Amino acid sequence: MRAENRTLTLGGIIALAPGEVGGVVSEEQKAALDALHLSKIDLADRILVVNPGGYIGESTSREIAYARAAGKPVSFTDRVAQ
Repeated sequence: MRAENRTLTLGGIIALAPGEVGGVVSEEQKAALDALHLSKIDLADRILVVNPGGYIGESTSREIAYARAAGKPVSFTDRVAQ
């Protein structure tokens, strides 16, 4: 994600990436971070999913569904694994 963020930023695109907090977070903190990430999706014009090897996890799947429901175009760095 850092590499994609850097590439987009150097290309003049404002990139809103998920927060990197490191370490262990509580369930309450995770819920707050999830809500913050959805707010970033609300602000975005489009969504780029960084999915090396085509992998998409459970939380990313929810975020993709949220973005699509909001009418945001969604693209992927790698072909989605079946």
